[in-house]
Amino acid sequence: MKYYRLGAHSLCAWEALSYEEITALPRSGEILFLFAREMLTGRETFPVTDAALLTAEEGVQTLCAAAGPDLPPELRDAVREGRVRAVNRLHPRWQELLSPLPRKKKVRVNLLGLGDVGATLLMGLRLLGGDVISSIGICDLRENVPQRWEFELNQINLPGPYDTLPPVEIIGPEELFRGDVFLFCASRFVPDTAVKDGDVRMAQYQLNRELVALYAKKARQARYKGLFCVVSDPVDPLCRAALLESNRDEEGNLDGLGLFPHQVRGFGLGVMNARAVYYAKKDPRFTDFLTDGRSFGPHGEDLVLANSISDYDDALSRELTEKVAHANLEMRRMGFKPYVAPAFSSGALSLLSCLRGQWHYSSAFLGGVFMGGRNRLTDRGVEFERLPLPGALISRLKETEEKLKAIL
Repeated sequence: MKYYRLGAHSLCAWEALSYEEITALPRSGEILFLFAREMLTGRETFPVTDAALLTAEEGVQTLCAAAGPDLPPELRDAVREGRVRAVNRLHPRWQELLSPLPRKKKVRVNLLGLGDVGATLLMGLRLLGGDVISSIGICDLRENVPQRWEFELNQINLPGPYDTLPPVEIIGPEELFRGDVFLFCASRFVPDTAVKDGDVRMAQYQLNRELVALYAKKARQARYKGLFCVVSDPVDPLCRAALLESNRDEEGNLDGLGLFPHQVRGFGLGVMNARAVYYAKKDPRFTDFLTDGRSFGPHGEDLVLANSISDYDDALSRELTEKVAHANLEMRRMGFKPYVAPAFSSGALSLLSCLRGQWHYSSAFLGGVFMGGRNRLTDRGVEFERLPLPGALISRLKETEEKLKAIL
């Protein structure tokens, strides 16, 4: 391992680089580990929480705790103290990543799309988000829809004080990227309740992909620095489309001038985890999930649930996964659209946990796809939970990873 200084930044790398070399790392402050990887094939910056992340290829294996290389004592101590962050030096804008990622105490949220999910999500943010949200901008192109929700929600209030809940304001499309968090809840196609089987989420992909690409390009034009959060289905493929399309020039070439991977997040896995909890409370065979279970993968058919990490049962985990992945169809068979639990569990509650820097379920970029898992957002980037995963579970996760890569 070699040590360098670049301006006010302390660097380390495995290879020789053309920067001022230093003999030792400082005992305080952030250390930046420089690595080299083709841009947009993985995270461009991330917190180094153990030594294995300094050598491991990114992907499913990132979720699995593993032994790492021996490190010099001062670097090992810095990793243990949470002072090391990795930066991809091959990204054309890598120097923008040298400073810690900005995180405000309170953020401005702008929400596009006030359909069933968007409006319900908005209610949750208004009622529960006063500690981390300063205000909420709402946008919908349908006549009187934003006016309705501005009128309704600003009339929900505590007996006092009257400034506890974040105010809701109507904004135009040109204002969507003048804030800290953009919520994409828009959709060009949502199957009605007559659709009671099949992959309802992926049926929406092509039309919604065109729509999310349109707003990703707007984010690029605005040089947007905040979070681009996807709630519309299918969440995880739409996240990937947003990231890639924001980074294409007018000729369609990837140039790295759009959103960074850590700016794009998908909120769909929270409800899958909540549905697993629902079934685990009803069936004692799944009880272990309540204390030791985990949820991974997309909000859709390729979901991966583990009944338990320490006592994994593949057959039981697959049975639970099957029930959860098709819970939306159960609601449709009752004659209703399944949107309330997703809007709160995947949307409002997960987003607020993310903004608070808490562990939650969402999707973030990992090894070229958006992989759902337990993670948290820090000023050093997205930190995924790393656990000693059993081999059978890793195999399932790799299958899901390959399927996500195949969706273009």
